[in-house]
Amino acid sequence: MRSHTYSEVDVFSPVAYLGNPLAVVHDAQGLSAEQMQRFAKWTNLAETTFLLPPTRPGADYRVRIFSATQEYPFAGHPTLGSAFAWLQGGGRPKNDGYLVQECGAGLLKVRTTGQHFAFQAPTLTRFEPLSAQKLSQVAAAVGLTPEDILDASWIVNGPEWIGIRLNSAEGVLALNPDPQDLGELCIGVIGAHQQGGDTQYEVRAFLGGDPVWEDPVTGSLNAGLAHWLRHSGVTTRNYVAAQGTAIGYRGRIHIQYDAEDIWVGGQVTACVQGQVSL
Repeated sequence: MRSHTYSEVDVFSPVAYLGNPLAVVHDAQGLSAEQMQRFAKWTNLAETTFLLPPTRPGADYRVRIFSATQEYPFAGHPTLGSAFAWLQGGGRPKNDGYLVQECGAGLLKVRTTGQHFAFQAPTLTRFEPLSAQKLSQVAAAVGLTPEDILDASWIVNGPEWIGIRLNSAEGVLALNPDPQDLGELCIGVIGAHQQGGDTQYEVRAFLGGDPVWEDPVTGSLNAGLAHWLRHSGVTTRNYVAAQGTAIGYRGRIHIQYDAEDIWVGGQVTACVQGQVSL
């Protein structure tokens, strides 16, 4: 075993400890995938990341992202939290105003402005309507009928997200699914708030087969939802989504549309710093 710098950060909330926590192991070279997976399971957090030297030209650092059960090519709040932790650990980006992260999904830009970080949403690897059979399965898993759902789509960018859109934020908050009904489905639900509030949408993320079956705040899901909303003509305007409300969190995800890109951002706060032996 050797000692590594270790961080725990809170992502996507203006208030510390009300966002999504992330564990970060710095200088992780020499650790095997098996060691990383074992430690990620031990932390008992939604994700744990491991910072490594980059292997591709243009990248500032490389990250490997693990849940308690598997490695992800990309995930949203681990991207922002890892960028923050890399800078806190003394990392110096090659470019002014943004970092370039290397991960399993390729190279991703991360904009930095104080404690606000935003990643460039990756290209969706699966984006298509659900079959009637899958729609019925998804509706039943969250306690709805297909007729309750305005629209549904695969929005895969790493995790196998299925997005469903309801007619209101109140409808999203009223959901009370049984985790046993989710199976292996990863379902993201979005509904619009009434005009005039500080958030325009309410989002919830239900994770079948995961010990943390409702995620507090989810960057990858919100990236997919933002792409879907623009592509389907629901909105082309920047917005703020709330997530975690139903389970006592205060996630805030800022979506910005550029001509070509979608940026998914939020605040990151340092919570724990120390050493870990691995």
